[in-house]
Amino acid sequence: MALTCLFAGGHLLVEDVPGVGKTTLAKAIAASIEASWHRIQFTPDLLPTDITGTTVYDQKTGTFDFRQGPVFSHVVLADEINRASPKTQSALLEVMEERQVTVDGRAHPVPTPFLVVATQNPIDLQGTYRLPEAQLDRFLLRIAVGYPDLAAERDLIMGRARAGAPPELRPVVTVDQIRWMIEYVSRVYVSEPVAEYVARIAEATRTASQLQLGISPRGSLALVRTAQAWAACEGRGYVTPDDVKAVAEAALAHRLVLAPQAEIDGLTAAGVVSEIMSRVIVPVPAGAR
Repeated sequence: MALTCLFAGGHLLVEDVPGVGKTTLAKAIAASIEASWHRIQFTPDLLPTDITGTTVYDQKTGTFDFRQGPVFSHVVLADEINRASPKTQSALLEVMEERQVTVDGRAHPVPTPFLVVATQNPIDLQGTYRLPEAQLDRFLLRIAVGYPDLAAERDLIMGRARAGAPPELRPVVTVDQIRWMIEYVSRVYVSEPVAEYVARIAEATRTASQLQLGISPRGSLALVRTAQAWAACEGRGYVTPDDVKAVAEAALAHRLVLAPQAEIDGLTAAGVVSEIMSRVIVPVPAGAR
């Protein structure tokens, strides 16, 4: 799912408990691409200029020069993004959506492709700042790593015990190849019935009694784009309703706001997405009628 987000040209939010490999996953993706990447450790004292860069006066030339911040790279790892202040978090809004940073009235484009992989913990929230809905909406997908099963954890323990530190990863793709993949995904065919299926899902989120806020058109486009990438990864040049179902929770749950009564009843956004997907009518192929 993380690679699906990369091939769709979007940004990824990894949310899970400490110690399950969120940062390791993000670093592995960055190290696998022959491209520039930076890791930013978000802390309460981090300033917006620490991310975007700032204008510095050059005494030799008598001019002001822009010094680029770590956001000017192909892959940005935003570790524990909810530990920075809202002002610092908002510094990512423009660059995530428009792929540029505006400083002193001048726009500075970031490299392409551009991917933000952010991590945050859903627990231990003391001293953290909840990401606003406007910023959550900038993330194409939100995923959780989850705990490994028994066999995987046993192999992890034995492998680390025998070999010590894990080996360094080497790039397996170039920036040009990632650009080609993103372009290919954008050309994956979406039929009118599938587009209407996505529109019906979006409409269902806006009328659901369990939700205070449904998905916006940006959410609908994100669902389609992710389904296109999923279909391409499955070796198909067209999107099916099953592709939409496969990515619906990761693409939609973080964009929904539960109604107060739904929170009291213990419902989750992921559960509401699952319920909506179960009752929205799936389009039937023309040949099956």
